[in-house]
Amino acid sequence: MSSIQVADQTFVAASGAAVAEVLGGPTNWRGWWPDLLLEVREDRGEQGIRWTVRGGLEGTMEVWLQPMLDGVILHYFLHAEPMPALHVKQLPAANRARRVAGKDMAFEIKARLEAGRPAGVAPAC
Repeated sequence: MSSIQVADQTFVAASGAAVAEVLGGPTNWRGWWPDLLLEVREDRGEQGIRWTVRGGLEGTMEVWLQPMLDGVILHYFLHAEPMPALHVKQLPAANRARRVAGKDMAFEIKARLEAGRPAGVAPAC
């Protein structure tokens, strides 16, 4: 079991293709996770993306896009070890920081793709 374990989900009222386009930009990755070096293991298009993670963490990360209603559920998973290793007392704060970074990523994508869309109206993209 990895020391850093994050699993989260956020509904985004946009197509999987639109979300995948935002996810596919390495410039965005550096903004969301500046201390991580990500290597694409599997680009699944409108179903998401999987990375190998190095740098501040070593492990794997994935965003899986599950079609739901008029959008997708963005599932975020991170399984990794901190580099260098942390004392066990530091792990809760490290997990929280990585969970918040994942939620920041999801909310940024949601805000970008849902901007200007009235509540209850189907997404344009």
